[in-house]
Amino acid sequence: MRLRTKAGRLRGRPLVLGIAIAGLAGLLQLVAPTAQAAVACSVNYTVASDWNSGFVADVTIKNEGDPIAGWTLTWTFPNGQQVTNLWNGSFTQSGAKVTVLPVDHNRNIGTGGTATFGFQGTRGAANGKPTDFAVNGTSCTGGNKAPTVAVTSPTAAQTFQTGQAIPLAATASDTDGTVAKVDFLADGVVVATDTTAPYQGSWTGASVGDHAVSARATDNLGLAASTTPVPIKVLAGATIVATPSTVNVKQGGTAKFGVTLASQPSASVTVAVARSSGSTDLTATPTSLTFTTANWNTPQNVTVNSAANGGDLVTAAFSATSTGYTAASVTVKETSATTSPFEEAFLTQYNKIKDPASGYFRKFGDLLVPYHAVETLMVEAPDHGHQTTSEAFSYYLWLEASYGKLSGDWAPFKSAWASMEKFIIPAKADQPTNDKYNASKPATYAPEHATMDAYPSQLDTSVAVGSDPIAAELKSAYGTDDIYGMHWLLDVDNTLGFGRCGDGTTAPSYINTYQRGSSESVFETIPQPSCDTFKHGGPNGYLDLFTKDSSYAKQWKYTNAPDADARAVQVALLADQWATAQGKQAEIAPELAKAAKMGDYLRYAMFDKYFKKIGNCVGPVACPAGTGKDSSHYLMSWYYAWGGATDTSAGWAWRIGDGASHQGYQNPLAAYALAKVPSLKPKSATGQQDWTKSMDRQLEVLQWLQSADGGIAGGVTNSWEGHYGTPPAGTPTFYGMYYDAHPVWRDPPSNRWFGFQVWQMERTASLYQMTGDPRAKKILDKWVPWAIANTTVGANGAFQIPNDMAWTGAPDTWNAGSPGANANLRVNVLNHSQDVGVAASYAKTLLNYAAKAGNASAKTTGEGLLTALLAHQDAKGIAIPETRADYNRFDDKYSATTKEGPYVPPGWTGKMPNGDVIDQNSTFLSLRSFFKTDPEWPKVQSYLNGGPAPTFTYHRFWAQAEIATAFSLHAELFG
Repeated sequence: MRLRTKAGRLRGRPLVLGIAIAGLAGLLQLVAPTAQAAVACSVNYTVASDWNSGFVADVTIKNEGDPIAGWTLTWTFPNGQQVTNLWNGSFTQSGAKVTVLPVDHNRNIGTGGTATFGFQGTRGAANGKPTDFAVNGTSCTGGNKAPTVAVTSPTAAQTFQTGQAIPLAATASDTDGTVAKVDFLADGVVVATDTTAPYQGSWTGASVGDHAVSARATDNLGLAASTTPVPIKVLAGATIVATPSTVNVKQGGTAKFGVTLASQPSASVTVAVARSSGSTDLTATPTSLTFTTANWNTPQNVTVNSAANGGDLVTAAFSATSTGYTAASVTVKETSATTSPFEEAFLTQYNKIKDPASGYFRKFGDLLVPYHAVETLMVEAPDHGHQTTSEAFSYYLWLEASYGKLSGDWAPFKSAWASMEKFIIPAKADQPTNDKYNASKPATYAPEHATMDAYPSQLDTSVAVGSDPIAAELKSAYGTDDIYGMHWLLDVDNTLGFGRCGDGTTAPSYINTYQRGSSESVFETIPQPSCDTFKHGGPNGYLDLFTKDSSYAKQWKYTNAPDADARAVQVALLADQWATAQGKQAEIAPELAKAAKMGDYLRYAMFDKYFKKIGNCVGPVACPAGTGKDSSHYLMSWYYAWGGATDTSAGWAWRIGDGASHQGYQNPLAAYALAKVPSLKPKSATGQQDWTKSMDRQLEVLQWLQSADGGIAGGVTNSWEGHYGTPPAGTPTFYGMYYDAHPVWRDPPSNRWFGFQVWQMERTASLYQMTGDPRAKKILDKWVPWAIANTTVGANGAFQIPNDMAWTGAPDTWNAGSPGANANLRVNVLNHSQDVGVAASYAKTLLNYAAKAGNASAKTTGEGLLTALLAHQDAKGIAIPETRADYNRFDDKYSATTKEGPYVPPGWTGKMPNGDVIDQNSTFLSLRSFFKTDPEWPKVQSYLNGGPAPTFTYHRFWAQAEIATAFSLHAELFG
């Protein structure tokens, strides 16, 4: 996963950008503006004068939502106060509760307007301000500000032993009052409270396992703010740790696992290592390890020896034990003496990834959810390492399919699909109003803009949109109105605090970031929930940051990243072949059917954003609406998105495609699977024929985009600059769509990163290896020599692969009968990298090509890259340190001159769930203050203070799975 930043270096790639990510011309596709009016308000309560027995107060209601025609304001006095008389309104009081009604002149409050009244009252024992103001039953917190709070102890990922008191500490402050108390919560339950600074507490009795600690500050007005949960682990007393927990050893060979203590001992500890069960063909040395107060967390290796007796393959368990410590156990499995080195490398990498101690997954019940990375302080396309993406899930499937091929055990593959279906494919409850979708009017048009300060974008109902030609057949085929596709981004630990549909607690939670055109980098995004109930953000949640309309309704919205769903289909094809060869296809038949279903819905990525006709589409009004399939370009576009109202009684729903297609997203292998393979045939009436045409069209566009040098240029668009603009004169076309050197985003250029080359070419090479397709071969025959000429592989893990590229010229206008040579289209490699994930994907491309074409140079370079990667192994996988100069953008504030920093429209204010303020002074960091409590944060703070750029060793899930499956591919093709 690579990210785009403005630091000039592509450290990641955004999965979904542009204005319509989850519909920026879809975010508020208010196809049905008849939705119920939403009350949003604030109340400013000011004590104008105060004396021994009485006081006078002024109250102002500000309408921050839909126009209010008649209002009732209620509140509860905290100290026994009584209203004696009131002006500019009428009142009743029952006990402590006061109800105020308007008079004629202040009865109606327009959006942004106010109504004011005053009253005289008698005091109680004190004269505290009310905190529970509500207008027409909707809560208003008034102009008062909640306190701020941050946990300082424990720290993220800290470990404790059972019976140990866990120290709790937090800082808290309040800008318009005082902090009344700080509650400390463990797994949502208050375990300690402190009313004075420094705010401290202690938690005892924590059970063994993973826990989450947070703090909640309450001010003198009763307003509260909470931190995001800090994850910790409680171990069963003093504990021995062995990693990985599963080890494979070649018969007659050796393998290793590491042993440490989980916590520092008070004196030296001797740990005995012995076989606890299984075959005596497996032995371990040394049998005793000593850990001191200094080296307790430094791994000591145990070597397992396998007897070279040629017998049956065996298994044994080894335990590491010590008096007073919870033992660690490692399962060791023999593999055949003929197992190839790269097959061994796959098993080693697989075991590290699946080892719970490595931290690649969070477990929910019996299912695993992969994090984007083991590390938390990471800003790429996701803006936190413990978010995850549909991309990660597709690689999880690939990892388990490769394991199934090797082991014959398909249960992990089935479990991976079940996890994907449960956690990142929205359930019926998460997309509740699809039955209100009108296929004849899929969405309302809103233009995309080149800069963020042009947002919010105005919805325009005068622009005609086309009809959706596949909705009815999908419903007929699958008996549902719901979409079977992955949303691109999850907050696995609910770090941001949105929860599920605003509940604040449920994890994982659906979120989104990118929303505002081609210049918005990750450091300029404002995170928002995929289900916006207006509980967070501003009066309209986050909606009016992105689109402009007369009113806003609570709604859900999701965005699909087509390359991830296509990869899932690609993996299903591989699993189908491998399981069939084992006679086990029936075991995964349900998953194959679901892959075909996913591919059926993936066709939404083939359509213009607003279902307008493909080709020569200039001017939002002039470009005609499509009918039938004339709005389909049959390529894999950057996204499709869908959404609707949360209110099922006044529901509406929308869907959009995308006219911009990047070469890096094309997957002709997935198209082949859905078009040609019986077990993956879509059930819809026209799905198979659409994918047949798409396979041809994708191979055509790759040929059209291939430079004279061999690299593949950017892509095409049916909507220039996202608003059906007029392209520069002479822009070449592909079936009437316009060449775009850097589709979707411009800053930095979207086709600069070499990773997009290898991600796409791996699929093309796999198609060629599997089918011998001559069109794929023709592209590879030119691409492979160019890539190898820009690659070096040396000894001891040294390698350099292309990183950034620059493009000049343009392709010839496409002529299917007589394609041009693209003599003018050139690419230049600007610099090189040691990106381990990209290197593995690159190796897959070369090995697939070599296996079919018999190309020795491709095989040598591919094997050389895999061998070089093996020199960079660590306890968690394969990784190389990287310096993050782009992290100087953490504290960027928006500048109208540079157009950099998170843009918030003038006058717009809101809050993140943890109380972080969203306004014109916001920075990436101020919107994500939780980063300051990350254990790695001091390195970034030092950099922001003028120190050197920080260096991190990241373990990205996609990259580690890519490496593992590259090893597996070599074993399959050459083992």
